Amino acid sequence: MEGGSVATPFGRRAMTLGMLANQVMAREIEDGKTVDKWKLFRALCEARPLIGVTDRALAVMNALLSFYPKDELSEAHGLVVFPSNAQLSLRSHGMTEQTIRRHLAVLVEAGLIFRKDSPNGKRYVRRNGAGAIDEAFGFSLAPLLARADEVERLAAQVTAERLHLQRLRERLTLCRRDVAKLIETAVEEGARGDWEMISLHFRALVTAIPRTSTPDVLATALEEMEMLRDEIVNLLEMHVDSKKISGNPFQNDRHIQNSNTESIFEPEPAIETKQGEKSEIDRQTLPVTRGHKDVDHGKRGVNTASAANEGHRSLPGAGIKAFPLALVLQACPQIADYGTGGAISTWRDLMAAAVVVRSMLGVSPDAYQQACEILGAENAATVIACILERAGHINSAGGYIRDLTRRAERGEFAIGPMLMSLARANGNSVRKAG
Repeated sequence: MEGGSVATPFGRRAMTLGMLANQVMAREIEDGKTVDKWKLFRALCEARPLIGVTDRALAVMNALLSFYPKDELSEAHGLVVFPSNAQLSLRSHGMTEQTIRRHLAVLVEAGLIFRKDSPNGKRYVRRNGAGAIDEAFGFSLAPLLARADEVERLAAQVTAERLHLQRLRERLTLCRRDVAKLIETAVEEGARGDWEMISLHFRALVTAIPRTSTPDVLATALEEMEMLRDEIVNLLEMHVDSKKISGNPFQNDRHIQNSNTESIFEPEPAIETKQGEKSEIDRQTLPVTRGHKDVDHGKRGVNTASAANEGHRSLPGAGIKAFPLALVLQACPQIADYGTGGAISTWRDLMAAAVVVRSMLGVSPDAYQQACEILGAENAATVIACILERAGHINSAGGYIRDLTRRAERGEFAIGPMLMSLARANGNSVRKAG
């Protein structure tokens, strides 16, 4: 540092520990270190959010650098510039002197420059007999040179974060466009699916994206949007596949679907039993009802299949009343971990969580869609929550839900005993509805 001593401010300006720290840091500049001043200034502009300076303060810094005679900042050429306020105003695009003094203070406080005041507070230079600078009073750029590596590192960090944010926005925009057009296509083609609920879910995801987002927020939104897109694509692929099968008059649709062992839409094994043997479902721990009795350690259950026993069949999903959401969450507390923010407060939250859990358990979109059509969307989500509670005891979640769906279609399955059994297993005191 020039003079090798501490430079205190002129007049009523007080000396601070920050000023002293900047001057001490300036003494630790490596011997022979040089930096291109304009390249460093561009890095400083890039790192501005992390350094904490304003754009107007950077305009003043640009003016100060323009008074430095060399392109390379170096201690060998001195690091003090001494322009008057009038000259600074001209090179700061007409900024008033009062504004210049305020932004000079910002640069000092940010540790980019420090004042080296003369005895009378004026800025000037004293030269020797050969015309070389002997001593200069003004603003020292030594802190900027000392922090050059730090400034460049911060600039690279800001650039990387900005590019990452930009890529996330681009991917999210493309995914939103894909989902919107795929839903439109599905509705026009009459593909199977609850497209009204899917559209509501899509609009909820879009509405939840804030205008000013952090990378973490955008990454979460992108993940949820991509999951929704994958679900829609699966439904549309099944629709295309079914149209191809239906177009062949010499083959039976159901037979072809069940015999295709390599189909990507049937990841769970089929459940078949021989006469006199118990099925895999009968060996699972979740109780189901057969006619008037539920298979829960031999206890009697609620008769929910009277309509089927009387020979009357209602439309799929109709007449199967959903249980209270509070009861479902009491019996199946694990499903709440997959809700938005780790909580479930509405049926929509439960159904959204069930879609995530469905994929995790290996239940195919086709199996879950069929369950929604037969049981109803709320009851299908409840069944997924029940399966999640006993996932360690179920060999094939996909085969299990297909079997329950078939039994529900025949009027041989009720969700009530399943919920009550889980509630008792979890230690919850649930009042059984009559």
